[in-house]
Amino acid sequence: MEQVIVRDLKICCESVGDGYPIVLIMGLTASMDWWDPELVDALSGKYRVLMFDNRGAGRTITPDDGEFTCEMFADDTAALMDAKGIQRANILSMSMGGLIAQELALKYPERVNNLVLGCTFCGGQHMVQASDEVMQILMDRSGGLDGLFDRMLKLMFTENFLDANPDFVKRLKERYLRAPISAANSLRQFMACAKSDTYERLSEIKNPTLVATGTADPLIPPRNSQMLAQRIPGAKLIEYKGSSHGFMSQTRDAFIKDLLDFLALKRD
Repeated sequence: MEQVIVRDLKICCESVGDGYPIVLIMGLTASMDWWDPELVDALSGKYRVLMFDNRGAGRTITPDDGEFTCEMFADDTAALMDAKGIQRANILSMSMGGLIAQELALKYPERVNNLVLGCTFCGGQHMVQASDEVMQILMDRSGGLDGLFDRMLKLMFTENFLDANPDFVKRLKERYLRAPISAANSLRQFMACAKSDTYERLSEIKNPTLVATGTADPLIPPRNSQMLAQRIPGAKLIEYKGSSHGFMSQTRDAFIKDLLDFLALKRD
């Protein structure tokens, strides 16, 4: 890992693998440690993978004052690409990272090759909201890091998957605890999502786009991904039956195959 001075930040990032670049953009409150190592290994066998901690998250050093916006996150991403000598890249995103990726494709379309939007949404009044119960779980800060982790698991994965994969849960918690976000920055990231709205601009995205979701996602209901796929010209939608918000791990093998097939597809 290294820290790179970008704009008003010192962004913590890591590059693995060789080949055409793919930039991974993480979600709300998450550090790059949350990416599934097996997914990263599969990508790094074919691509140069750039992962990083978003503004306010992980080990990225962020000013203490000021609001966050998803456009600001997109500017950070483009500036980090500049610093790492990446002119154009595939983009893989999930959750809040998908909002950032949409803003990146809208503001810097020449920087984006293939666009992958995982378990995400457009924001604004057209967004299909999670249930009140899920929102209460999301906003609950009690119980320290153990409490936060346990509640995160319930939103990210189905009970059957958690029961069947205790080693995965153990390793994920180890990664979760490496660089947890502060309560203040968690709120700043949440408010950036709350203020974001790309609905009316989605038709302007011309990059080849894959939209992927789990059909049992309680945090970002799958109707949001269906909406994105309908409004982004030519977008492909893949829904993973019975998977939750963490479908990239829950249906890892299927997702990796679909992702690599999409990225390798020859286009005019």
